[in-house]
Amino acid sequence: MKLPYLQSNSSFRTPSDLLKASDYTHRWVNHEMSNFEYLMKLNSIAGRSYNDLSQYPIFPWILKDFTSETIDLNDENIYRDLSKPIGVQNKKFEIYVREKYESFEDPTGTMQPFHYGTHYSNSANVMHYLIRLEPFTTLHIQLQSDKFDVADRQFYSIPSSWKILYENPTDAKELIPEFFYLPEFLLNMNNFDFGELQSNKDRVNDVSLPKWAKSPEQFVYLHRKALESEYVSSHMHEWIDLIFGYKQQGVEAEKALNVFMYYSYEGAIDVDAITDPVARNATEGMISNFGQIPIQLLKEPHPKRKSLQQSIKDKIVQGKPIVLWDQIKNLKAYYVDFCDVKRDEVIDPVIYINIPRNQIKSFIQQGLSEPLITICQSGVIGVNGWQAYERSAANLFSFEKDPSLLYNRTKKSIATQFDPNFELNSRVFVLTNDSKLLVSGAHWDNSLRVFSLSKNRNIAHLFQHSDIVTTLAIDYTSSYVVSGSKDCLCMIWKVVQEYGNCVNVEPSPFHILYGHSDWVTAVDISNELDIVISGSKDGTVNIHSLQSGCYVKTLNFNNNDIISFNSVNIKLNNERHILIYTDSVIMKSSTRKNKYEIFVYSINGQLISYEKLNCRVQDMIFQDKYCILGLLINHKSLNTANNSLNSNNFEDNADSKKFIDTTSKIVFKDYFDLNTMHSIRLKAAITCINLTRDESHLLVGLSDGKLIVITGDRSIK
Repeated sequence: MKLPYLQSNSSFRTPSDLLKASDYTHRWVNHEMSNFEYLMKLNSIAGRSYNDLSQYPIFPWILKDFTSETIDLNDENIYRDLSKPIGVQNKKFEIYVREKYESFEDPTGTMQPFHYGTHYSNSANVMHYLIRLEPFTTLHIQLQSDKFDVADRQFYSIPSSWKILYENPTDAKELIPEFFYLPEFLLNMNNFDFGELQSNKDRVNDVSLPKWAKSPEQFVYLHRKALESEYVSSHMHEWIDLIFGYKQQGVEAEKALNVFMYYSYEGAIDVDAITDPVARNATEGMISNFGQIPIQLLKEPHPKRKSLQQSIKDKIVQGKPIVLWDQIKNLKAYYVDFCDVKRDEVIDPVIYINIPRNQIKSFIQQGLSEPLITICQSGVIGVNGWQAYERSAANLFSFEKDPSLLYNRTKKSIATQFDPNFELNSRVFVLTNDSKLLVSGAHWDNSLRVFSLSKNRNIAHLFQHSDIVTTLAIDYTSSYVVSGSKDCLCMIWKVVQEYGNCVNVEPSPFHILYGHSDWVTAVDISNELDIVISGSKDGTVNIHSLQSGCYVKTLNFNNNDIISFNSVNIKLNNERHILIYTDSVIMKSSTRKNKYEIFVYSINGQLISYEKLNCRVQDMIFQDKYCILGLLINHKSLNTANNSLNSNNFEDNADSKKFIDTTSKIVFKDYFDLNTMHSIRLKAAITCINLTRDESHLLVGLSDGKLIVITGDRSIK
């Protein structure tokens, strides 16, 4: 059934044309887009949507080993054959399915031969998988005449589901995207009574997992890693050919044993030509309930994805930057002398770095630099030049220092506006994506200030907090800013945009968020996830809805051992996880000691991983599957850590000597088990870190005035 807006019209591009005009396939082949993201793009272009259960996004079964105690994702024997439909994964059914097709006869002449009488994606299948989540629970009950289906027919076990598919050629169900990012759909959090199995009288509750997965979170984590594995990457084009490509229909579909009921194909039935309303409703219901084949996007074989190593080699030859995660074991650090020690009387280290635009633009624009915004300890702002694609440079990037930083009379500074008792850090500044506006906190008058980089002046003073603003965050689209303060409040502010440019911040907050009993030390925000999170010295992390401002949940880190908290820092990633760092003071053997811990939670409050650290985290980044920590080594001070947010703290015990940070370390960790994947030791204390938008470079500010750039080692061949 073709939707009205997809009817053939010469003035519109077809979905196939849209795919060819996009660069999605090229980016995927070259490892510039993940398998998950590429499949979502294909589904979207082919008309699949979360808003239509009958045309829900389709994802493949990836694994076939759901019984082993452990699983090795490098073992090719654990994966299904992506070149064959799910109905013939068991080789013994190939002859049966082929003979069924060849011997098919319809006396009426209306039915065409088919290999499978069921479909790999329809509304009933979606409700089958998502029965534990609303509104799918209610939809399932409505479909089953106001009751749950028989327990044995429900989705109660992943190993059993695969076994049924493998042993039954008439069941052709593929998967849905939730299998790769949403562990909650495997849990019966609402305590529904699904009945009991006839075979063993066990009650159906949470979904039974493979033996190699100890929790729903671990299953989703490993399943996603399997999807992005080298084996799946090298064979995914074969599955795409079956679902979206040239093996979807016609002679090639017959050869591939991939033909379904004729009315599931686009354009097979002209519903608009059916004048009888009863017949039309029956036809539409039949198509909707059985399932619909996606719009065919390709009529030729889909290109195969390059191996990761080949992709890296090609980027080295072409002079393109390499995503850090693709060379996590082979990173190289370069340094830029940001401060001229010989000329400057006092070292003024960088405490905030940001490259607001996507570096891909600089390649398209043939060498035009991007703005790299820096803010120094003194409050001096620099608009430097950054280019990640400078092929003439040995390190394949170029940095051009803002000329205004060379002389005191030309420097742009807002230093006199900050509270002198507050130690500035990267958390009190945010920059809009278009590099037009810089929003800052920590001002002596408790205001939030908006600085126009183009006009080189403050354009707004926002007075709503009753104490100093201690932390800021901005969402990915630069639509909202959230502020936290010593007054224990958080406020959400709307960014005023005109013709795509950020011009100011609205004078009154969009929402005021309550719930903390001590001052707020960190905030983060996501417009896409509709979430605002805030951490406080009261030892709690609060979660609110961005759009409604309603309170959702509190994560509490207080326990009997903790006397007080020096700081709580938080970061939110795109995969629905929260990274939390706590710096607390505990009493041990009548001695005060500092305790440093990191936690990873889901946005629904499920603890995923935890680690106790030996040293303080100065700054951190949480990007998809990785945590980047900036650790301070050998850090001690006289301060008791109760004076200010960034006060120097004890590490082992409180003695009478004052120590200064001399070294630090950048640590890359996997988010799920917090396993350290790589670390880089630096000779001075870290002041701030920032990851470029294309994830090719990590920028690190040091207390000695240097700017460190970490990227993949281009010398590897």
